[in-house]
Amino acid sequence: MTEDTAATTAVPDQRDPGPLDSGPVDAGTAQANRETTQDHVTVCMPAEGAYLSVLRTATAGLAARLDFTLDEIEDLRIAVDEACAMLLSQAVPGTNLECAFDLGAEDMTITVSVTAAEPQIPARDTFAWTVLSALAGTVDSRLGADDQVSIVLRKRREASGSGISGSSGISGSPGTSGSFGISGSSGISGSSGISGSRSG
Repeated sequence: MTEDTAATTAVPDQRDPGPLDSGPVDAGTAQANRETTQDHVTVCMPAEGAYLSVLRTATAGLAARLDFTLDEIEDLRIAVDEACAMLLSQAVPGTNLECAFDLGAEDMTITVSVTAAEPQIPARDTFAWTVLSALAGTVDSRLGADDQVSIVLRKRREASGSGISGSSGISGSPGTSGSFGISGSSGISGSSGISGSRSG
């Protein structure tokens, strides 16, 4: 994806077929399948601070679908913003920032990545890292191929059922795979792509 284009593709209600079609399943098996199924959503946008509002909206919408509480959703929004700020400082101009969301039954793993000219793991003895750990729960960082630097956040939902259901900026339903494109405007050139998939 370049900064001038954003691809939009949607394949409603399509899931990877299993090796054999064994016919209808009972209620217990269906529930077990739902609990082990994990959604994967990827957001790709120019590595510029002007686009972080798109990422905050995506984070809030996905966390709401997992019934995170309002406080947990706000913590995740701030954590993602802080992780991006750490990485954008070393991102190569003109490259993309990628954010991958892995949605489990009771947790969300968020991986934010950029391409850096001189890749460096963010320091863990800073106040910013302490705040990030307090907000997200489990935080890690790593260096990848092609000069990529990533920060990984993992947030578990509270045991209480006092979450909210809904969506902020992202709509969809379980069992649907597809992607959504967002292109920048208002004097800002660039593009943002949001793609989602479900694997069971």
